[in-house]
Amino acid sequence: MALKSTICKAELQVSDLDRHYYVAHNLTLARHPSETDERMMVRLLAFALYASETLAFGQGLSSEDEPALVERDLTGAIERWIDVGLPDERNVRRAAHRSRQMVLITYGGRVADMWWAQNESKLAGLDNLTVLNLSTDESAVLKNLAGKSMRLQCTIQDGIVWLADGTGNHEFTPRVLKRAKGT
Repeated sequence: MALKSTICKAELQVSDLDRHYYVAHNLTLARHPSETDERMMVRLLAFALYASETLAFGQGLSSEDEPALVERDLTGAIERWIDVGLPDERNVRRAAHRSRQMVLITYGGRVADMWWAQNESKLAGLDNLTVLNLSTDESAVLKNLAGKSMRLQCTIQDGIVWLADGTGNHEFTPRVLKRAKGT
């Protein structure tokens, strides 16, 4: 018998002072049976960082060649493709060519550092690619915030992210490994 996805609900209040974006989102996250709480929460953080009325969670792990999050324009063209983790370099390249902007959020500590060292030169020519990295401590904090029902407040200013869950306020500073031109 196939395992089913775990459904998690999140009330996410985003206050992005850098973009002047202040909206409350009621989100439903489907956590694939093979997905960790850590990865699910990195997806949620990615949503907070790039929140918009048109940003949506993709099919994720259940569908290959699909982003973790996707933002489409009115014609259906992909404006922003957001992925998390350590994908194959060819998949990053393909996603960058299919979208106006491609964002990758890596995590995993030393393994992520090794992945970047192996792929940095291969991805350097992708002008529409942004790569962010979360430290091991930051992704561990995110993992601990996971639950079936979450109420989170996210404030973003000058590249610093504060995520509050009612029991505490947690600070994140995603390290920019590569910034897309014009952003």
